[in-house]
Amino acid sequence: MDYQMRKVMFSSMKGDWATPKDLYDQLDQEFHFTVDVCANSDTAKHTKFWTGDSGLYRAWDTEICFMNPPYGKDIKLWIHKAHVQARDFYTLTVALLPARTDTEWFWGDILQQRYEIRLIKGRLKFSGHKNSAPFPSMIVIFR
Repeated sequence: MDYQMRKVMFSSMKGDWATPKDLYDQLDQEFHFTVDVCANSDTAKHTKFWTGDSGLYRAWDTEICFMNPPYGKDIKLWIHKAHVQARDFYTLTVALLPARTDTEWFWGDILQQRYEIRLIKGRLKFSGHKNSAPFPSMIVIFR
């Protein structure tokens, strides 16, 4: 794979990829979310949502959480937070994540912990984008 292709596949010009409404609705019907832990007014799918990094510093233990974290270098902080909340407080968090099976966060905070992983066939078309994402996606259920 050449440099330009790698640049597109493994980086994002922006970190907030708005969840497709139909995917969120399907997951919400199954899990009945009480909060979107990392959203903004443009990307939030639930009426209760936390903005910016505030979700990293709040307790999630009384919530049923939906998480579509920023897809930049700090994604590992959000994934670790979901893991800690599940491990220590039995918090249910359903996360829409890029399927990056080559990362430490995937191996350490997801696979090694044996959380449920649902691979999404094809590439998602995130809300507000003309084209499909340049990366595969997955749903991880931290419980």
